[in-house]
Amino acid sequence: MSHSLRYTVNCSLLFTELPLLERPRAARDAGFDAVEFWWPFESPTPPQDEVDSFVRSLDDAGVRLTGLNFFAGALPGPDRGVLSHPARAEEFRANVDVVTRIAERTGTTGFNALYGLRLPGTDPAEQDRVALENTLAAAGAVARVGGTVLVEPISGSADYPLTTAADGLGFVARAREAGAPNVALLADLYHLVVNRDDVFAVVRDHAAEFGHVQIADSPGRGEPGTGRLPFDDLLRALRDGGYTGLVGLEYKPTVPSAKSFDWLV
Repeated sequence: MSHSLRYTVNCSLLFTELPLLERPRAARDAGFDAVEFWWPFESPTPPQDEVDSFVRSLDDAGVRLTGLNFFAGALPGPDRGVLSHPARAEEFRANVDVVTRIAERTGTTGFNALYGLRLPGTDPAEQDRVALENTLAAAGAVARVGGTVLVEPISGSADYPLTTAADGLGFVARAREAGAPNVALLADLYHLVVNRDDVFAVVRDHAAEFGHVQIADSPGRGEPGTGRLPFDDLLRALRDGGYTGLVGLEYKPTVPSAKSFDWLV
């Protein structure tokens, strides 16, 4: 592909044929030096030995951890984040401390805070208030390690309130106005396309503002080439629009993970 952007491999969707702690080495063996993960533990505050084993797997593989989700509840599953859930604010804040300590050890700087679904019987305005407060707390914590809190519109549920780039950018603007300059949009091009966003217009108008980009083909969320998205054009547009960060490969491979990179040749 004729662009200069580099990739990071999402090891929560790729290399799932392997135990989690073996995936960084598999990514390295496939030729990558950067990986990202969803929250890789069951608990928002896992035992220290689990954290140590996770960090050691990265070090032993010789890869950089470039992105990490905050705890997002059951993912994949019914939660899709807890950022906006009033009853889970304490849980989220405790997780921020763990994430920051991992970042201190790994140099990670991108942290995805999934918003969470609308809750029956809960005022949406109250959820939005909680989401903003939690975002400000997380941004203050990760600022100590040069980190950015990422806000991601996603597809797949009518109860998830951020579905378009405009939704995500609006929340980013509110967080910045409230005093958190290190909050930015995570532009997952797959989710935006599925939600019928004009992805080329979004890239054209906002590429330089993106905190991170992730890709998968559509339909199907497989590797590029399994759907209809014009990735050569999209990635060139990202570069030409001023995006200089990594591109996260966050797809569900339709073949064994190690064989799903043929489109890069």
